[in-house]
Amino acid sequence: MYSQFTEQQLEIRDLVRNFVKKEIPHEVALHWDEKNQHPTELVNKMRTELGINGLVIPEEYGGWGLGAIEQCLAIEELSRGCLGIALGFAYTGLGILPILKGATHEQKLKWLPEIADGKFGVSFCLSEPGAGSDVPGMTTRAEKKGDKWIINGAKQWITGASDAQAFTVFAYTDKNRGTRGVSCFYVPRNAKGLTVGKKEDKLGIRASSTHQVIFEDCEVGEDALVGKENLGFVYALQTLNASRPFVAVMGVGVAQAALDHAARYAREREQFGVKIGTFQAVQHMLADMSIKVETAREITYKAARLSDANDPNLPKYSAIAKAYASECAVQCATDAVQIFGGYGYTKEYPVEKLMRDSKILTIFEGTTQIQKNEIAAYVIKEAASKKD
Repeated sequence: MYSQFTEQQLEIRDLVRNFVKKEIPHEVALHWDEKNQHPTELVNKMRTELGINGLVIPEEYGGWGLGAIEQCLAIEELSRGCLGIALGFAYTGLGILPILKGATHEQKLKWLPEIADGKFGVSFCLSEPGAGSDVPGMTTRAEKKGDKWIINGAKQWITGASDAQAFTVFAYTDKNRGTRGVSCFYVPRNAKGLTVGKKEDKLGIRASSTHQVIFEDCEVGEDALVGKENLGFVYALQTLNASRPFVAVMGVGVAQAALDHAARYAREREQFGVKIGTFQAVQHMLADMSIKVETAREITYKAARLSDANDPNLPKYSAIAKAYASECAVQCATDAVQIFGGYGYTKEYPVEKLMRDSKILTIFEGTTQIQKNEIAAYVIKEAASKKD
């Protein structure tokens, strides 16, 4: 059922929307895309001026005490401006979820206030060179030695790694127990034995730094263990279920930007003596884009509401939202390039960047195919539970 946004939620949306209009016009987004560099000063301004690092952090730990809906509203607006720059904020939203899901009260008091203050970001470290979708196939291990944990391994595709001042790292603490032997650790950037490695030269989201993070006899204190030992896989699943609406809403933001640009161009561009927006073929493309955007937005915010309500149906709907909205972004960006024609294929116009940026949404935090596997599993389970 449709649910109207509250006045506070709309204020947050407009706050971020106005920041994007002022600070992240196309020229700025394209500048950082071409430099292939994390815009440190701009991201710091985003954190401090908007103060949105702490949106979902409870008030007792220095945050706003709000939920997934408010986080989605902020991310959607940032993604309409530039998905790569949006990730400069959003990567911390992912990185702190294991803390919110599993850390003790004392750990939250220690770690969360300075994150809420916007002083630094936290990267989520789960994927590995040989274990992306196959999370149980990871090889990173942590061994207890005296009052320290020693971590060895490497993490791959780590968003925000060049900027982050801490990492939430998943490692086996008891390999013999499989996924029941995984733990999560809060690892400061200056921890002995931690190295931020190779920077990836990516197709899109080039304003977002993506690196390998290497742990060679990396030492952290025994209090670096997030929550309880061997519950890391549970925290990871809870994190991904909660974060997928955030990825989905990135797709909504990119798709909306594509529609905005395409509709504006269709009103301006003339061919055969008339505006191309008068051609039925173009009108139908714009209509299809609008249908996809509105559908993606509705299912995404439904998933966000389920997340805020701790609804048991969240895993299914977060997967649906992530699968649909990410593919919607790719389709809308591609159609926008088509409407722009040859100009759409050049960097002079904004839609080619949207096309490049959008593709990552169907890959990271679970590919579309992984989402479909999860959705199908829920559908089959539901069918088995129903009586004829």
